[in-house]
Amino acid sequence: MCGIVGGIAERNVSPILMEGLRRLEYRGYDSSGMALLDDINELHRVRSLGKIQQLQDKVDQLNAPFTGRIGIAHTRWATHGIPSENNAHPHICNNQVAVVHNGIIENYQSLKQKQLAQGYRFTSETDTEVVAHEIHAELQQDNDLLQAVLRSLKVFDGAYALGVMDKSHPDMLVAARKGSPLVIGIGIGEHFIASDVSALLPVTQNFIFLEDGDVAKLTRDKVEIYSAATGEVVERPVKQSSLNITSVELGEHRHYMHKEIFEQPQAVIDTLEGRITQDQVLVSSFGPKAEQIFKTVEQIHIIACGTSYHAGMVTKYWMEDIIGLPCQVEVASEFRYRNPVILNNTLFVMISQSGETADTLAALHQINHYRKVHDLDGITSLSICNVAESSLTRDADMTYLTHAGPEIGVASTKSFTTQLVVLALLLTSLGKV
Repeated sequence: MCGIVGGIAERNVSPILMEGLRRLEYRGYDSSGMALLDDINELHRVRSLGKIQQLQDKVDQLNAPFTGRIGIAHTRWATHGIPSENNAHPHICNNQVAVVHNGIIENYQSLKQKQLAQGYRFTSETDTEVVAHEIHAELQQDNDLLQAVLRSLKVFDGAYALGVMDKSHPDMLVAARKGSPLVIGIGIGEHFIASDVSALLPVTQNFIFLEDGDVAKLTRDKVEIYSAATGEVVERPVKQSSLNITSVELGEHRHYMHKEIFEQPQAVIDTLEGRITQDQVLVSSFGPKAEQIFKTVEQIHIIACGTSYHAGMVTKYWMEDIIGLPCQVEVASEFRYRNPVILNNTLFVMISQSGETADTLAALHQINHYRKVHDLDGITSLSICNVAESSLTRDADMTYLTHAGPEIGVASTKSFTTQLVVLALLLTSLGKV
């Protein structure tokens, strides 16, 4: 999964972005890069294969200082195009527009053919380069970066989290989100973007969590958020993250997986706290209407990816063996690309550590649409998630937060354990009613 970090400030953002990249290393990557606008609005870029330290080494070897008060950076996990320096982000069009991107532009081939006919030159094999060219082309209309991004988004099919800067707009950073997570970090005289809260914890604990279809204009003094569909201003609350720098530091541990294995007992305690008494499970932990909803449930359908899917597979055996309730478990990407028959009185359980898993979110949106079209009041959804501010928790009917804390290690430990705890509580609650 790619990682994005960017910022606009009164100070040099280069070390902030580099530290942000280090904190995004856990997402997996094969290359990284950074682009900055200097004090005379010249665009500079450094890219490298391998570890973030290799990018830092290249920066250290430059003949001139690599500094700027506005910049974007990226860790790449190759999809379109092999791991190479040319395919690494940021991508730049005509030494003017720089873009970082997480996601996939599904119609990039047709856009590329159009742009080639317009005279644009491609230097990479990626789908992201069409984003830079499209925004550059739109800028020729009125030289308004925000409007150029808004117009460009209308032609992109697929998922994206974008960070965009333009040398003719040195006091503006534009971000957009559809299907891939993106947060805004709020500072004093500075603002930042990132794929993950953890990337920005050294500079702020106050965040705006962008929703699908949001486009943000960041300056040093303020943040304005617009709807990509209408172009109108929308309001998003500023929330204080409960995470802190020490919660994502290694401390005395050799690596994050080692750290998180030892955090499991406390994670289980936190997941259970306030949800059970000495002799019973509190069904209302799943929501104020949970007991009423659970009485109508005739079958369970669990949708998840990766480790969360395996937690669901364990639960299938529990549900059918212990309380005799039919339970189906499905990989989210399989569910969203078929035409499922959905029965009324089904409880859909969506499991995701981050709450931003694209396929799981898409499956939930498909279920909500199906329920609305077919007027099935008995279909309900429950999200089991670790992140209170995530898209999944906002879009599901009920939510149970695992309180596992940050999961940095790629091999999930705390998430899997706490998900099983919640699913055991769900089993007990359904059996009670």
